[in-house]
Amino acid sequence: MKRLILAILMLAAPDLGAEILVPVRTIRAKEIIGAADFVTKDASVAGALTDPHELIGQEARVALYPGRPVRARDVGPPAIVSRNDIVTLVFVQGPLRIMTEGRSLGRGAVGETIRAMNLSSRTTVTGRIQSDGSIEVY
Repeated sequence: MKRLILAILMLAAPDLGAEILVPVRTIRAKEIIGAADFVTKDASVAGALTDPHELIGQEARVALYPGRPVRARDVGPPAIVSRNDIVTLVFVQGPLRIMTEGRSLGRGAVGETIRAMNLSSRTTVTGRIQSDGSIEVY
């Protein structure tokens, strides 16, 4: 039993010679990350990104500093809706579809949940950002 546990732990252990991704310059929050913005570094850091495809085209959620590892929670898809943007609010229930104009109260990417204000009723609603920039209200 002890040998089985030891074998499982050895297989699950991270590779000590892993290459992680680190920025070459300070990347401010809300900046889109390009291929020239990072290099690989020989190190093993738990949770650090190792695949450049997970980083290119993503938006920095926090400031990223040169030489420090980049973690998955530090980046995300680029926001398509910004705070105070005029957006289309869409409510769908069965065959009923209601659309109206609203103002976003937050910032987010496709699939994220944000609040918005219905401009006709001044009511605050919550919805999910769609790929066309509209917000589907629930």
